Amino acid sequence: MSVFYDLHIHSALSPCGDEDMTPNNIVNMSCLLGLDMIALTDHNTAGNVRAVCKAAEGKIKVIPGIEVTTAEEVHTVCYFPSVEAAEDMGAFLKENMQGIKNRPEIFGRQLFMDHNDEITGEEEELLVSAVNLDIYEIEKATHERGGMFVPAHIDRSSYSVLANLGFLPPDLKVDAVEITEGGLEKYAELYSDYPVLTSSDAHYLENISEKARCFDETDKNSQKIIEFLCKF
Repeated sequence: MSVFYDLHIHSALSPCGDEDMTPNNIVNMSCLLGLDMIALTDHNTAGNVRAVCKAAEGKIKVIPGIEVTTAEEVHTVCYFPSVEAAEDMGAFLKENMQGIKNRPEIFGRQLFMDHNDEITGEEEELLVSAVNLDIYEIEKATHERGGMFVPAHIDRSSYSVLANLGFLPPDLKVDAVEITEGGLEKYAELYSDYPVLTSSDAHYLENISEKARCFDETDKNSQKIIEFLCKF
């Protein structure tokens, strides 16, 4: 069985996310594209995860997630086995933010929404700033909550583990690596010891992945991810 996915999608809560990235728009666009599974991964927060999961009931599988910016300004995608675990991680991150205020006129509004796409509030702290926790602390906190730790878009020239640290630390407990579509040819073989994810990092509806990448039960690189997802 093949499961088509896009496990890196932002909602309107991310300041760089378009305000059309509402729970129902995300879910319905993903369904129209033929996806079986998505993940909501807003910057440093799980504030809209519950709404997206509720909007998706009976339609598509949603993995609760967060894209965390570590103290080294490395982006990591963290997936969790429940909404509650993701929200607990979000609360932990909130306690360790730098206290930088968002400037909506520059970065965009950061909108909390319910499952009916109604705006319920606005985050005042800038969510794209780095938290005061290093990559090892984020990895530990993710695993303590039963989550899956994935360095994001490792092939990019900014905000990636390779760009900012120069290498993927061998003692870092990595569950998979995310490589962009454009970097697969160069990087997938170099990091073939890890399961590889390729997702959209969508901030606009038109950027959500089409039915292209999938997990396959017969693929050894998919087996660990499938095992994690079976917890849901």
